[in-house]
Amino acid sequence: MTAAKLVLEPVFEADLLPVSFGFRPRRSAHQACDAIRAEANRGADWGLDADVRDCFGSIDHDALLGQVARRVADRRMLKLLRCWLRVGVLEDGVTTETGSGTPQGSPISPLLANIALHVLDAEWTRGGRSLGVLIRYCDDFVILCRTRQQAEQARRLVAEILATLGLHLHPDKTRIVGLTKGRQGFDFLGFHHHKVESWRWRGRYYLQRWPATRAMNAIRAKIREATDRRFVGHCLAWIVANLNRVLRGWGAYFRHGNSARKFADIDSYVHERLAIFASIKHGLRYHRNWTRRFTWAWRQGLGVYRLSGRVRSGAAHALR
Repeated sequence: MTAAKLVLEPVFEADLLPVSFGFRPRRSAHQACDAIRAEANRGADWGLDADVRDCFGSIDHDALLGQVARRVADRRMLKLLRCWLRVGVLEDGVTTETGSGTPQGSPISPLLANIALHVLDAEWTRGGRSLGVLIRYCDDFVILCRTRQQAEQARRLVAEILATLGLHLHPDKTRIVGLTKGRQGFDFLGFHHHKVESWRWRGRYYLQRWPATRAMNAIRAKIREATDRRFVGHCLAWIVANLNRVLRGWGAYFRHGNSARKFADIDSYVHERLAIFASIKHGLRYHRNWTRRFTWAWRQGLGVYRLSGRVRSGAAHALR
């Protein structure tokens, strides 16, 4: 499958449009987020936050292979792809053939999904650009519009296009959101995107992004796991080494944005967890303010990776 992907990817990469960012060479999630920020700051105050229901498991095989056949004439390659698509699911020793979906977890599935969803990109470029701007990361996408009415029309048009691929919008996870003046904002690629009023020009709003609630809960869970009391027999240096690996990876992704306050919150949480762990390890009596005994200087002496001060850049003239 990887060999087939290496052959097919350059062929279809020539056709894929700039609105697509997921699983493509020299394209990233941060570029997708920057595209959202740029368009929102041009005046888009509403967004269609869309979720495709079971995209990888629902793509129609005939529609997908029809898109592949537009650029690939080798019948052996087409037959190989069809065999992979129809390989079926093994459950309790019984193989069930499938009429839709791509091989789950395979190296070629993201490419096949991009090929299928290129239909959405192309149709939107031809007939939907007057409604708003599409930004897609594989099967996750948002459409930024200037009015709520445009966002509602965009939802109907997207549903019609996806139906030709055997796909449908998730009714509970697809919503129209406002970005400014205290409205909801939306979560995309781990970030929460929201317009914030400028401190320099009152009444003007600029899009900012910071780690979403789900991302914050995930990193807190990993910190709790790394400082769990079952590791009390290990030295603090071992605990800190494991903790630093978690913090570096999470911070490297979320440092692109307006994450300063969220980084400070995580730093405080790490300090609290380490203070609790050290108290348990040394048999100290319980008290509420764990960090009074174990100060920031103590934390710094342990060599704990600090997130604060590592945010790469922020939107100008706007404060949360």
